[in-house]
Amino acid sequence: MAKYGQFISGLVEKEDVIDLTPTLSRGEGEKNKKMTRKKQVLLTFVVLAINYSLDRITKLLAENYLQGREMLSYFYNTVVLEYAENRGAFLSIGSNWPDAIKYITLLIIPIMGCLYGLYYCAFKLTDKRTIIVFVSIIGGGLGNLIDRLFNNFRVVDFLNFGIGSLRTGILNVADMSVTFGVIYLLFYQFKSKKEIVD
Repeated sequence: MAKYGQFISGLVEKEDVIDLTPTLSRGEGEKNKKMTRKKQVLLTFVVLAINYSLDRITKLLAENYLQGREMLSYFYNTVVLEYAENRGAFLSIGSNWPDAIKYITLLIIPIMGCLYGLYYCAFKLTDKRTIIVFVSIIGGGLGNLIDRLFNNFRVVDFLNFGIGSLRTGILNVADMSVTFGVIYLLFYQFKSKKEIVD
């Protein structure tokens, strides 16, 4: 009888554990899920703010210290600071288009795409690295789009990189955010596919 009583007591204790554990796990899981969503939203807007702020500050500095002055060269002409104004898209693409086409293709459609991208990063993506890269691309895009919207399509560029005659066009920080973000995404996709194949 003593052994039977111990066996029944053991079952009761196990049932208590089995009944309580899923409840606690569900509660903790829901809490962690909410925290993850908050972190996604916070990360999205922090990365966006950093990218946009850096772009805005450097453009203001270029306007104040480079406009109307000779270009500045560093590291044997590898980095050149030179003030320029771009009225098109990346590397002046579309600068001579009619205004109606420019507004649709260089403002309205890209802004809608950026806003949807921010929503997707904040509420759909869960990988921290992917969110940072995508938001950096979007932040760079929005930096130039806001300039076009409020400055009659005028975007300030001031960075030029190269060796000898092999050089980039004149860029800004927003362009660099977009360029390096896209390069990283392509590299990451290539690496992922290679790992799957291997």
